Amino acid sequence: MQEQKGKIVALCISEARGTVKHAVPQVKLIKDYGIEGDAHAGHWHRQVSLLSAEQVEAFNQRIACSNAQILEKAKLTTLDAKESNNIAEPDGTKKALIEPAIEGTFGENILVSGIDLRQLPVGSTLTAGAVILKLSQIGKECHSHCQIFHRVGDCIMPREGVFATVEQGGVLTPGMPIIVHLPAADAPLRAAVVTLSDKGSRGERVDTAGPRAAELLAAAGYEVVEQVLLPDVQAKIERELKRLADSRQVDLIITTGGTGMAPRDVTPEATLAVATRSVPGIAEAIRAGSLAITKRAMLSRGVSVLRNSTLIVNLPGSKKAVEEALEIVLPVLEHGIRLAKGTDGECGRT
Repeated sequence: MQEQKGKIVALCISEARGTVKHAVPQVKLIKDYGIEGDAHAGHWHRQVSLLSAEQVEAFNQRIACSNAQILEKAKLTTLDAKESNNIAEPDGTKKALIEPAIEGTFGENILVSGIDLRQLPVGSTLTAGAVILKLSQIGKECHSHCQIFHRVGDCIMPREGVFATVEQGGVLTPGMPIIVHLPAADAPLRAAVVTLSDKGSRGERVDTAGPRAAELLAAAGYEVVEQVLLPDVQAKIERELKRLADSRQVDLIITTGGTGMAPRDVTPEATLAVATRSVPGIAEAIRAGSLAITKRAMLSRGVSVLRNSTLIVNLPGSKKAVEEALEIVLPVLEHGIRLAKGTDGECGRT
């Protein structure tokens, strides 16, 4: 297994959400929780955030150039600028000089040098002393400019930051070496289940199809990392599929519901909108097998596609239909997924 080595530059926490993180001399990490005393710790997949120190340095270089240009236009020195928060430009507009980023500026818990964290695949483990972290997400979606953006003019965390869960706890201090272990090629595949239901999302109906899909996937050896319930809104479905495929980097996404002919059945449209390649045979096999059970199977519009190396398969919204569909395709999916990931051989028969 390949390894990368780096060093912990700084450790930061914030005692309350929405406040700036600050550097601390050491942190205690708790298994399946996060950093003791940090407001973002909890039983979820983003327990600890990490950022490469090289990215912070690059940001500081960019703002140094920007500040120099502002000062040059205003014909001021850095010393003059310190006397005013805003610099008047020749056209009368005013611009504020941006303060350099320091430890915790971008909301990171652990600042690391020597490792390009953004290039690591989800599932990689990072070890430092007794602590073991498991990479769970790359970057994050920024729906609107956050407080960090407004304070420093940019936020590199959504682009360059990564998140991890605490697999083994312990104490970290700055200067400790940190080692990255890439996931094994034969590691269990990771899956997510997305259920689409207007009534379910409003709490008017208990969904059984999604949990049943998760049970069958787990029984087949998949690590089910998320189960999501959404209304039948195409934009929300597209956004969730992108997040799971790109940031969470799951290998398989099973959707349930929204595949029929009703006006709000938009799961196939959302799935096709995020696809990079079509894999029609899976959806065709589900329809063909289901037709032997009910003629209504011909009304299903479910599709199967790839988004990069993530396979997305639409299933109907009933528990029985999910069981029938997965019985048809589940034995073959792993081979197809590993082909897409480049970790399995060809499909040819001899």
